[in-house]
Amino acid sequence: MESKIWLSSPHMGGGEMKYIQEAFEHNWVAPLGKNVDEFEIAIENFIGGDKYVGALSSGTAALHLALVQLGVGIDDEVICQSFTFSASANPIKYLGANPVFVDSDETNWNMSPIFLEQAIQDRIKKGKRPKAVIVVHLYGMPALMDDIMEICNRYEIPLVEDSAESLGSSYKGKMCGTFGEFAILSFNGNKIITTSGGGALVAGTKEQKNKTIFLSTQARDNAPHYQHSEIGYNYRLSNISAGIGRGQMEVLSDRVTQRRANHEFYKELFSGIDAVTVFSEANSDLYSNHWLTSITLNKNLTTKTNHDLMNAFAEKNIETRPLWKPMHLQPVFKDCPYYGEKIAEDLFDRGLCLPSGSNLTIDDKKRIKDVINNFQF
Repeated sequence: MESKIWLSSPHMGGGEMKYIQEAFEHNWVAPLGKNVDEFEIAIENFIGGDKYVGALSSGTAALHLALVQLGVGIDDEVICQSFTFSASANPIKYLGANPVFVDSDETNWNMSPIFLEQAIQDRIKKGKRPKAVIVVHLYGMPALMDDIMEICNRYEIPLVEDSAESLGSSYKGKMCGTFGEFAILSFNGNKIITTSGGGALVAGTKEQKNKTIFLSTQARDNAPHYQHSEIGYNYRLSNISAGIGRGQMEVLSDRVTQRRANHEFYKELFSGIDAVTVFSEANSDLYSNHWLTSITLNKNLTTKTNHDLMNAFAEKNIETRPLWKPMHLQPVFKDCPYYGEKIAEDLFDRGLCLPSGSNLTIDDKKRIKDVINNFQF
């Protein structure tokens, strides 16, 4: 069998080892050191917006600490986009709070401003003013930030951006991850750049960044002995992992260019197939890194399903994946409030994520093209 084509595999740039070796030479292998500091600075410079970055062990940890700093606690409610990965919602439950899920915009796939406002109004009417809103830039596509920010500001509810998939994407020229009071980034192995495992919290003030670092290093008070006045966490990124991140930041712009080129490849590949729509920017306000290129099948134009196509790829040792199953359909969240229709549910039923790694080769693309050309839509 031919070698595996992965959905989105790590892609090293070549400069990572010098930073890792430097950490070993200076014996900085703990969750602090030059690599951590410089990695944070590189991210801050890349996203702009006068933001402050704290490097952490995962994007999930970052979201958890964002909610902690927003004062989310037991029996509070947090509005969350339903069409996302479970890591967007799990930290709400870590704090004993309850998710309230919101459906997507049909064209944009991210949180619908219409359903968001419906949810806010109804929760307030029920005496449960939401403590925060979590919006996700899914697959790298920026959400409808003007409308969402206006709603959050009008109701005075802080916004958290889940930008785990959208580093390098922008809305009206402003980088994703710079809109909300907090934003989270992920450097998991399948993301556009990786630190093997890792993430970051993007904060609006230096004080918030310092609080993030304090909480992520067990909340140790400034005392000569070990003293703790708050609950802390073991969430800081290691200096070794941050060394990988420094090397990855040197090629981040190239990785965005390569992922966007993959998207163009798929647009051309499906250009003559009416039954398939490639998920793309709706207008020039949106600039996606196209972390994953995704498609939907039109059930009025084909009897084939997304699983039929996934199986055809699997037969050729090519990994694909259905779109995220909405959170309000997940057994663990079945009792949570939901506002919307069946937009996210329909996308899940018809959609498929295609191999989108920045390291796809010409031969990989030929194999992918052969599957599509031989598939009877």
